[in-house]
Amino acid sequence: MELEALLTQIGLEDGQARQRARARWAACAKPLGGLGLLETALEDIAALTGSAEIDLSQRAVLVLCADNGVTAQGVSQSPSSVTAAVAENLARGRTSVCRMAQVARCRVVPVDMGILNFPGKEGVLDRRVGNGTGDISHEPAMTRAQAERAVRTGIELVEREKAQGTKLLATGEMGIGNTTTATAVACTLLGRPAEELTGRGAGLSDRGLERKIQVIRQALRDRRPDPSDPLDMLAKVGGFDLAGMCGIFLGGALYGVPVLIDGVISAAAALCAVRLCPHGKKALVASHVSAEPAGAQLLAALGKAPLIAAGMHLGEGTGAVAAIPLLDMACAVYQSAYTFDDCGIPPYQPLGGES
Repeated sequence: MELEALLTQIGLEDGQARQRARARWAACAKPLGGLGLLETALEDIAALTGSAEIDLSQRAVLVLCADNGVTAQGVSQSPSSVTAAVAENLARGRTSVCRMAQVARCRVVPVDMGILNFPGKEGVLDRRVGNGTGDISHEPAMTRAQAERAVRTGIELVEREKAQGTKLLATGEMGIGNTTTATAVACTLLGRPAEELTGRGAGLSDRGLERKIQVIRQALRDRRPDPSDPLDMLAKVGGFDLAGMCGIFLGGALYGVPVLIDGVISAAAALCAVRLCPHGKKALVASHVSAEPAGAQLLAALGKAPLIAAGMHLGEGTGAVAAIPLLDMACAVYQSAYTFDDCGIPPYQPLGGES
């Protein structure tokens, strides 16, 4: 099915399911709204799935791996070959997100969206859209057809996970140079200059940061991505990983699977998804606010508050996976805490103004 036709199938959230979840929280013997954003997150999930009976028992983090041609401009201290090396170690269960996911009882699913000259590896899903992207400082990252294919691939990954019984997805990525492409997309989405939104990524020096800003400026000046057309943005200055994550968020909305936003790259992808289909917002759960400068602004544009503020900027989906135990604890209260009726205590009443 064409992407446009798929997007028309994404409808409004279920407001009645949200109200049932809110009533259930209100019945718990605790102050109203006492768990703050944790309560909101479960209400959002109820509104997405259409049921106040929330089950997050099966979860996975989809780690989309791809290379970016702009790495040739010295925007990262690591060469492109690191992408392939990390993808192989994701398959072996050895990276940071793998260790964290083990604690969170979360499967790690590495996906090759376009790793440069990657021969394949057992345990890495082959969903290649191309052999790395073009250097956005000299040419478009990809064709529009490739951008659409990458988005559809993300949607199909959610469909695959849904068929396997997955109830919660986290987004992750691995791709040297991808904070550069994500920042270029964020500048276009937010209408902000490169010097305001560009961060140090995996650890650039002052000189390296200035070079990165100049490269992003040049890409935006020469490629002229259209802020009203997310596919145009992705094609001209994005990446295969970012476009695939955009599809994952849309797939979550289409198939009723909540999706955790990770860091700045994931947040840029999420905003692209919402710009493509506003109803796509119903699948989004913000995990943490990235230390990258664009992180907070992207979440603000999405109207999403993060569960965690820990100064993280590792990638791989680590921030999203870190939020899963918080959701588990919220579910423990939501599903089995004693109620005001159980303990014979009068329930709290919402009050406003002077007493």
